[in-house]
Amino acid sequence: MARSLLTAPRWRSPLRGPRFTAVLGTVLLAGVTVLFVTGLVSYASYNPDLARVNDKTPGKGILGFYLFSWPTDPPWLYRLTQGVHVTLGLTLVPVLLAKLWSVLPRLFTVPPVRSLSHALERLSLLLLVGGALFQFATGILNVQLDYVFPGSFYPLHFYGAWVFFGAFLAHVVLKMPVALRNLRAMRRREPEEPGDLVVPDPGAPTLTRRGAFGLVGGASLLLFATSAGRSFDGPLRQTAVLTPHGGPEPGTGPNGFQINKTAAYAGIRPAETTAEAWRLAVTGRSGTVRLSRAELLDLPQHSAALPIACVEGWSTSDQWWRGVRLRDLAALVGEEEPTDVLVESLQRRGAFRKAALRANQVADPRSLLALAVNGEDLSPDHGHPARIIVPAAPGVLNTKWVARLTFGRL
Repeated sequence: MARSLLTAPRWRSPLRGPRFTAVLGTVLLAGVTVLFVTGLVSYASYNPDLARVNDKTPGKGILGFYLFSWPTDPPWLYRLTQGVHVTLGLTLVPVLLAKLWSVLPRLFTVPPVRSLSHALERLSLLLLVGGALFQFATGILNVQLDYVFPGSFYPLHFYGAWVFFGAFLAHVVLKMPVALRNLRAMRRREPEEPGDLVVPDPGAPTLTRRGAFGLVGGASLLLFATSAGRSFDGPLRQTAVLTPHGGPEPGTGPNGFQINKTAAYAGIRPAETTAEAWRLAVTGRSGTVRLSRAELLDLPQHSAALPIACVEGWSTSDQWWRGVRLRDLAALVGEEEPTDVLVESLQRRGAFRKAALRANQVADPRSLLALAVNGEDLSPDHGHPARIIVPAAPGVLNTKWVARLTFGRL
């Protein structure tokens, strides 16, 4: 007969039990589902099947079934979905750790495998626990801009999500009836039945279960309060002390708002962005034209109030951008109907030195090759001499230090 190690001194906490686990599991069921959906939405926002430029997860096959052309309305869409994804992920960390602690003795039952079906259940549990720890760890490291994991974050997090969520669904199917039964019994205040999570000889209590729930909830609330502010404007940003883009804005004046990568980090040489050296190459159906910054300023100028939102979950308030509409540049090279565009940057380091945008993004009148922001020329760190700004697009697709635009079906 299977036996857990609940009798060992380290497993004698009276807090453990199926009802404690069921409550935590129910919270994770709702939270992880939202995380998975917003993660898929975030992935789709990159238009990753576009020209194989934006695709950082080759060979995804049927896992890319949900892909669609990312909309430009509302302009704060990515700011909302990715802000929810990252903030919720951080907030759920205490719940996840408490849930793993509550079932820890179950991981050490002996014998470890009793039958083929039990072996499959144990395998799904291994994938569930390992997948959860992997996804949360890589996500937190990405938020902190600490890329210590091997390989690119994008495929690691994408494929890890499918492994984790597949194991999660299997676990829900197996355990949901038991969890619901325990929740109903808890509401009716029925005595807890003996089982592999009920300690037969509990130690002296140091905390009630209600206190334990309060501790977990308080820890989650603290993480929320110290991280969510980077997705908001004004004083709330000062509360985001646990994230790189929290706290005060990195400067003053029209260009004094958050950035992700500086010009120095991207390898931009000041000499190549001067008025004498820099030319924008625009290619389309009728050929290629090369435009200086002065010539771009002579074209019709348009303004749009748009935020910047990045995969790490941070965002800026609306900034007033001014420049040339992408669809006007497309028309300049014979593309009368807006079409896809490949954007190439001067940057030498970092991902997305090339990025592609869909025709619907090019067609939007708010999509600009921006030359100025908030009434002042772009600073080097914000993309001088020119950058892309597109409503609702992830920050990495708002390419800085643009060198070439190639219009046409990609």
